[in-house]
Amino acid sequence: MIVKLIVDGGDMKPGPAVAQQIGPLGINLGKVIADVNAATLGFKGTKVPVEIDVDTKTKNYRIKVFSPPVAELIKKELGLEKGSGSAGNYKVGNIALERIIDIAKTKHSNLLAKDLKSAVKLIVGTCVSLGILIDNKLAKDIEKDVDSGVYDKEIKNEITTVSEEKKKQLAEFYVTVKEKQDKEQKALAEAKAAEAAATPAAATPAAKPAAKKK
Repeated sequence: MIVKLIVDGGDMKPGPAVAQQIGPLGINLGKVIADVNAATLGFKGTKVPVEIDVDTKTKNYRIKVFSPPVAELIKKELGLEKGSGSAGNYKVGNIALERIIDIAKTKHSNLLAKDLKSAVKLIVGTCVSLGILIDNKLAKDIEKDVDSGVYDKEIKNEITTVSEEKKKQLAEFYVTVKEKQDKEQKALAEAKAAEAAATPAAATPAAKPAAKKK
């Protein structure tokens, strides 16, 4: 029997969902967790798909570890817990194209991509939905650049290393972007609060003047 799970790399913990799937098979849950953690230690800090193939007669099992989802690899690269809740308006990071190529190489065999360039485009597309900049530009603009051949040299040569100077430039650029975004969000929140405060006052009917005594 095959049990499919998505676990925290190197940090799988017992829980109701895990116990519900593994418990009835009659194998040692603690040992399974320890073995999965050992097998996924290289993906620490990332969600990892695993399959546990259990022989229900002998109680022996084999663990198969799969490459983490593209979004998880991108988030790990940038040290993010989650993507943007509003990808079109708020950016949560700035990644180098070289690292996109590296992720594309890692996931190429699992993607419906005919070549590395197509795989790179798929990774870039995930950056669009996560709200992540690439080389200081919108990911959707990078998609066009990849199509037009701007990055053919980097992709062909499978360049995955980022210089320290470029890392610094990307970080500084994102700091500026984040400061601008935060100011805009603060202004928007203050405007909404002011509007909400004004609404009840406007909705309250004006008091009628007292009737004059005849």
